[in-house]
Amino acid sequence: MYRHFPNSLITLSLLGVLTLGTAQADLGRIAPPEGASVYFISPADGETVAAPFTVRMGLKGAGVAPAGVDRPDTGHHHLLVNKDLSAVNLDSPLPFTDHTLHFGGGQTEAEVSLPPGRHTLQLLFMDYRHASFDPPLVSEQITVIVE
Repeated sequence: MYRHFPNSLITLSLLGVLTLGTAQADLGRIAPPEGASVYFISPADGETVAAPFTVRMGLKGAGVAPAGVDRPDTGHHHLLVNKDLSAVNLDSPLPFTDHTLHFGGGQTEAEVSLPPGRHTLQLLFMDYRHASFDPPLVSEQITVIVE
């Protein structure tokens, strides 16, 4: 149902990071880079799109690096689809589901295919360990209508 740049190498790398992240709650969350923000370049809130559509992820005040690459003030994107941030356990590794899309390869855009209807989208930016920043670095939640 959901589709984003499939890449077996990225998937294998992420599985390795997540395996190491089983004790992630013990790692402690770190503060995001000062002044950092994450936002949607596209689509726009309320936009009607045809599936598949491209999600372009913006970031200010920080850099993008693949999961597992420890560089100061960097992280990688995740897309919450029809999932409120309040339903995410920010102290644990984010599971791979149809509602939590991972871009641990450092992607800043992705092709997403959703069924027709109204959907909510929100970006969640996480550090190299695949841990949420504290406070979490998230975009505004937007709504798209898929035709």
